[in-house]
Amino acid sequence: MSYPGIVFRNIISKDDVAGIRDILTSSGFFYHEEIEIGVELALDGLDNGSESSYSFILADAGNKLAGYTCFGEIPCTFGSFDLYWIAVHPDFQRFGIGRELLRRSEHAALEMGCRRIYIETSSRELYRPTQTFYLHCGYVQEAVLEDYYAENDGKIIYVKKLGS
Repeated sequence: MSYPGIVFRNIISKDDVAGIRDILTSSGFFYHEEIEIGVELALDGLDNGSESSYSFILADAGNKLAGYTCFGEIPCTFGSFDLYWIAVHPDFQRFGIGRELLRRSEHAALEMGCRRIYIETSSRELYRPTQTFYLHCGYVQEAVLEDYYAENDGKIIYVKKLGS
């Protein structure tokens, strides 16, 4: 699929830190603490390069970061990966960029030895479109942990088996 004006890459740059903060803040989905964790993972990727536990796929739209993913192998597992972050700036949503970011992340994770990729998200009504997105991308709801994040805010865990 073609994404006019969008360039995908997997090397994080210094400028991406501000772009990631902007995406996470402008989405309206994340608390301040969550945004800071997203920025912290980006800084780890920037500071540690290939030695970082986090891998990134980024979507550039000219001089603006349109979206990104952050993923990596779950410590103490053999081939189980987490998709820690997937976010698309509101200005670039509904163009298939999120789906392409996810597809590219799955492909990269598979090349890194991923057997299963897990995604966690909130059960709040705000996250209903996110939940539907994961299901449409072939993920299966594996578990729900009630009141995980807060009262009436559970954690939904999705999983997708990669490869044969």
